Amino acid sequence: MEEQSEPELVPKLVPKLVLVFSGKRKSGKDYVTDLIQERLGCDVCCVLRLSGPLKQQYAQEHGLDLDQLLGPGLYKEQYRADMIRWGETRRRQDSGFFCRLATRGARQPVWVVSDARRLSDLQWFWSEFPQQTQSVRVQSSETTRKQRGWSFTTGVDDAESECGLDSGVDFDWIITNEADAPSLDEQLQPILKLALEAADNH
Repeated sequence: MEEQSEPELVPKLVPKLVLVFSGKRKSGKDYVTDLIQERLGCDVCCVLRLSGPLKQQYAQEHGLDLDQLLGPGLYKEQYRADMIRWGETRRRQDSGFFCRLATRGARQPVWVVSDARRLSDLQWFWSEFPQQTQSVRVQSSETTRKQRGWSFTTGVDDAESECGLDSGVDFDWIITNEADAPSLDEQLQPILKLALEAADNH
C-alpha cells in the first residue's frame, strides 16, 4: 500500500498573479517584462515566453537551429512567416497548446507572460486563472519602432500574430514605451505594487 504517495498527489501550483503582456514588434515588451523581473527578483517572478515552446517545437519538426531561432538575428526572420503559419495550424487544433507548454514547471507566485499575440492566448489564461490574470499592453509609435529597427513585413506584420490583439480587448494596464512618456519605473509602479502584494500572500 506504500505506493500511494505518487506524483499525482502533488497539487498543481497556482500562481497568485498572472500578467499577460502583448505589443507590436519592437514595442519593447521584452525589455519591459525583463525590467519587472529585475525589480521583483527571480524568486518572486518568472518570465514565460509563449514563443519559446513554439520555436522549440518548430525547430524540432523542421531540423533547425533552436538557439538561432530564439535570437534576434536574420536566421529567425527568414523562417518567421512560415513559423507563424505553422503555429496558427497548431493553435487551430488546440488553442492552449503553447500556453500549457510555456507554463509547465513555473513555480514562482508571479507569472509574467511576455508575448501574448492573439485573443485565444488571453482567453486561455482568463479561463485557467480567472482571478489572477491581468492584461498589459506595451505600445510605441511606428516612428519609435522604426528607430529600433522595425520595418513592415508582409505576412508578418499583417498576420494575426501581430494584429490579433489590436482591438477588442479592454486592457487592464497600458504602458507607453516612448522617450517622451513618463519613465517606465513610474508607469510600472502600480503593477509592481500589485505583484508584491500578491507574492506576500503566497
